Amino acid sequence: MGGESKTSQTQNSTTAPWTAAQPALQGILSQIGTNLNNTGLTGQESGALSTIEGNAGQAATYAPQIQDYTKILLAGGGATDQAGNVNANYQRYVDQTNPLASNTNYDPYSTPGFKDALSTTIADITNGTNGQFAAAGRDFSGANSMALGRGILQGVAPTIAAQYNQNVQNQQGAAGNLFQAGNTNAGMLSGLQQQSLANKGQGLGAVQAGQDAQNAGANSILQAEAARRGIPVQALGLLAQIGIPIAGLGSQSTGQSQGTQQMSGAQQFATIAGGIGSLMPKNPMNFNH
Repeated sequence: MGGESKTSQTQNSTTAPWTAAQPALQGILSQIGTNLNNTGLTGQESGALSTIEGNAGQAATYAPQIQDYTKILLAGGGATDQAGNVNANYQRYVDQTNPLASNTNYDPYSTPGFKDALSTTIADITNGTNGQFAAAGRDFSGANSMALGRGILQGVAPTIAAQYNQNVQNQQGAAGNLFQAGNTNAGMLSGLQQQSLANKGQGLGAVQAGQDAQNAGANSILQAEAARRGIPVQALGLLAQIGIPIAGLGSQSTGQSQGTQQMSGAQQFATIAGGIGSLMPKNPMNFNH
């Protein structure tokens, strides 16, 4: 006798490997939830921002001075104001140095006082020489004349040569000094002009500084208001960096399984017989009961 019987069963299983850690994670998430109500501005933060906004009206206090300073710089800062005095001093030096610097007449006799000095030298030599020959009784002799001429030549030649050389030296020195003075004057004027240009360049930078000073109050308010918006957002962002990763931790899975069992004929007969037997009375001889 054969037959087939099928049985079906379903099994559910759940895996939660983070169960042990859930209390700690829930505690952290609870604190995050509590702090969500604390992401707004604190009293000190709000007071500090209000102070910044209150001071914004004073930020442009120096704007007028900066603007005046900027105008001065853009005009050169007065760097060339002394150029006229520099040129006047140079011209005065030129006038006082000439005509010596431009004189090319080195003749010693053209030197003031030279003739008088030379005449004194000649007179001294003449008197000395003639006196010697007169004492010897040979005055007005040929030897007297020869000695006198040689003495005068030897006496005045070095003086004339020295004066000539001194005249040359004086003229060259004056001309050299004028040349150096011209260079100095040109350098000073060039420096003043360069300083003027530098001041104008600084003036361009000061323009921006003046604009910044005028806008300082508004910028302070904008920064304060940006902080009012940004501080809560930053706080939320910090909480999110902690809470979102925690929310993704752990896993849970559920599964089902089904099976089929086939019984032999003998097993089916035994099962049927067992069922019939359960319906029969316990004492088959007792039919009166």
